[in-house]
Amino acid sequence: MKVLNLQCSHQHSFEGWFASEDDFQSQLVRGLVECPMCADKGIQKMPSAPRLNFGAQQALSTAVSNAPVASAASAPDASTASTELVANASGAGPSHEQQAAFLKALRHVLANTQDVGHKFASQARRMHYGEVEARNIRGQASPREVIELMEEGIAVIPLPMPAALKETLQ
Repeated sequence: MKVLNLQCSHQHSFEGWFASEDDFQSQLVRGLVECPMCADKGIQKMPSAPRLNFGAQQALSTAVSNAPVASAASAPDASTASTELVANASGAGPSHEQQAAFLKALRHVLANTQDVGHKFASQARRMHYGEVEARNIRGQASPREVIELMEEGIAVIPLPMPAALKETLQ
């Protein structure tokens, strides 16, 4: 098994596991390797420095025991996570912590909303005007529909939904 450090053209870093270097190259050529954050297929292999840490277990356990712990009751905030990603866009790309926070926020949105698909604009309007009971929804809308909803005073938040979130992550 070969574990590779990969990066998309938007500088999102991630890890890929492949049977061999040939397997990675074959999947890359066939367009099967994509970024879990943005689904970009412009992937490049990054340098890695493998090492063996004999006797480092004690140092690791000390570092883990001193790590800060977040409250399980705190809900992820999608706007904060996406703002941090955008704020860092001019730099070297989002950190692993920012990517993880963003994905956690998107998973929270998926778990706490109803998918209305391409009926998003009409459902949002019906809820806004009191025709149906208000609830948390998500779906697809064209850029024009999003602008029209915003002009009508209907609060919507365009969010990128990486394909990887729609499936079980390994």
